Amino acid sequence: MRGAVPRLSLTLLAAESGARLCAIIHYLVRGQLGWFGLTIACLVPGYAAQLLSILWFRADGHAPGCWLLALHLLQLGLWKRPHNPGAAPNFLKPGWASCHGDSCRYWDVLRAETGGGAGEVLAQLGDVCVLRLLEALLQTLPHLLLQAYVVVAVDPAGFIPGVSAGLSLLSLAWALVSYSHFTCLLKPGHLSPPAAVILCLLLWRTGMLGTRVLALVLFARLYSFWVFAVAGVHWLLMSFWLGAQQTDIVAQPCRWRLFNCLLGAVYIFCYINVRPGPSKTRVAVFYAVST
Repeated sequence: MRGAVPRLSLTLLAAESGARLCAIIHYLVRGQLGWFGLTIACLVPGYAAQLLSILWFRADGHAPGCWLLALHLLQLGLWKRPHNPGAAPNFLKPGWASCHGDSCRYWDVLRAETGGGAGEVLAQLGDVCVLRLLEALLQTLPHLLLQAYVVVAVDPAGFIPGVSAGLSLLSLAWALVSYSHFTCLLKPGHLSPPAAVILCLLLWRTGMLGTRVLALVLFARLYSFWVFAVAGVHWLLMSFWLGAQQTDIVAQPCRWRLFNCLLGAVYIFCYINVRPGPSKTRVAVFYAVST
């Protein structure tokens, strides 16, 4: 089970990227330049995860070479991303450093599965889970919304946009599940959850994200730009709620406020626990407000 998580992550990442490329070519060939441009634009936020990957690489004291910069420009940084033991960006508190290994990439995780110990695998798995979640929220989620809108409102018979939307949904749900799996392993005395638990988490995340995306797309189809007003109100409520919880994952106050605002936007679609300890009350409040 330990090796299944990075293998499935790598498979879904490759499948999602391939489907996105097919969607881009599909719109270009059919002359739908508007949807082509919007699909390309959805790639841009993903460079935030690539930039963070480079910053963590520079924290090791080594200037990234041309080949590594090329990989990140092609948004392939998650396939290979070296990292320094215990290094973390200066805006994160030391306790939230996610990796303590020498190399954090999916291929290295898979190699460590065959010859490394549990501590080495966990260390190498940390960064890719965090970076993949960031990339999924910034890049996969907008792409999912766009392709879902195309399928619902523009081209219901569109096969390639539908496949791309489906794979994006599955990839985003798995990014959330793999992050939860990693945080579970960090807890003292906790073992890797059984495959049945992982499957239930994946079905829950997929269903939750799918229904929310479909609801937003249908609302946008019927009421056009009013969907931004509804989403904006939800975002403000969640941002203020996060601020009231005093989440301290980010050290500096100004960046702490920015973090809460960004996470408040994520809470329009899904819940991510960023505080240690029991979360039943917070989850109940989240669903009460979101419903």
